Amino acid sequence: MQDLLEICCGLDVHKETIVACLLKGSVNDDKPQKTIRTFSTLLPGLEELKAWLESENCRHVAMESTGVYWQPVYNIFENALDGTMVVIVANARHMKNVPGKKTDMKDAEWIATLLRAGLLNGSFIPPQTVRELRDLTRYRKSIIEELSSQKNRIEKYLQSCGFRLSNFLTDIFGVSGRAIINHIAEHGSITAEEVESYVKTRARNKLQEIKLSVNGRMNGHQRKFLRLLLKHLDETYEHLCEIEGDINSELEKFKRQIEQLDGIPGIDKTAAAAIIAEIGIDMSKFKTAEHICSWAGLSPGNNESAGKKKSTRVTKGNTYIKRILCEVAWSLTRVRDSYLATWYWKVKQRRGGKKAIVALARKLLVIIYNMLKNDTDYDEKVFCEVRKKQETIRVKRLINEAKKLGLEVIMPQSV
Repeated sequence: MQDLLEICCGLDVHKETIVACLLKGSVNDDKPQKTIRTFSTLLPGLEELKAWLESENCRHVAMESTGVYWQPVYNIFENALDGTMVVIVANARHMKNVPGKKTDMKDAEWIATLLRAGLLNGSFIPPQTVRELRDLTRYRKSIIEELSSQKNRIEKYLQSCGFRLSNFLTDIFGVSGRAIINHIAEHGSITAEEVESYVKTRARNKLQEIKLSVNGRMNGHQRKFLRLLLKHLDETYEHLCEIEGDINSELEKFKRQIEQLDGIPGIDKTAAAAIIAEIGIDMSKFKTAEHICSWAGLSPGNNESAGKKKSTRVTKGNTYIKRILCEVAWSLTRVRDSYLATWYWKVKQRRGGKKAIVALARKLLVIIYNMLKNDTDYDEKVFCEVRKKQETIRVKRLINEAKKLGLEVIMPQSV
């Protein structure tokens, strides 16, 4: 294979050490000069590695995306050589070595060899501002999951103590439910009159059932344990509010893009923030809409052998953006008079609900890609024109099929 780079370095990154292989020589030289060194992953070791590569005028570095170990290395090199150093973080599946003896030095040399030949494609690494927003949105997601787990834990404990409140209240952590739970945590039981004073709004329609569902009793230990569970729930809510405040502060940097995405049916500010945090705002990182769909794992698989097509399930990709878009797609299906919702129901008739949702998620990503790339807003009128063209084509096709069967088609004047 023809080499393209005169100086490059491959890094085999581990938890405690980094093995670096520097290749230096003419592109026509079959055996370039090879230098292998080992560095610590602590900050002094990373600074030493950076200084060594700068002294060798190495402007191209590649490494595997090994867990989270690559991140501090990438952060150190991001601004090296006045920001001119090209750092490639490659998917490990795309750079497997031939079977045989495997060592850290050989892995580093193999990465450097592939980089020298120009055979490595870097993974998408958004700029620092987007990465900071991504940290917050992903953490927000984990906190919400923790809240859900804590609510389930409290509900299960109430059930074990004989309180069946969840049988008749849709949300036991609403105004009425939480007031009843707080009273139980303090006193261990609750009377019918006290229940009646706590139940508000539509929950009063089930007042008699609610009174019967809270006839249990708690001893001192059970009350104390329930208070601990509720305290942790409240602290988690406070933590979530703090995170959302930080997210809103970060979103000031992406105000225009948030407004664009917020105009798409089914996408609110929270979903827009999560989408921006995953794909960024610079769509030049992806050559086409098909590239970003493949990166997100929303492209159909291509598995064919001996003329037989096997599984066409979607490819693996960024699970965060895939999940967000699928959630948005579900909410979009309930939007009335929407082209995308109508398109979903048509696809569902042919392919089923789950496949239609994934297809709609892909369509949403293509729309978002083009909006951010061309700096345009979502316009339902554009899709109305598309729908009219599709209906016209469909009518013509049906007329031609009818004529082939020898039928005479008489169109009403209103069409």
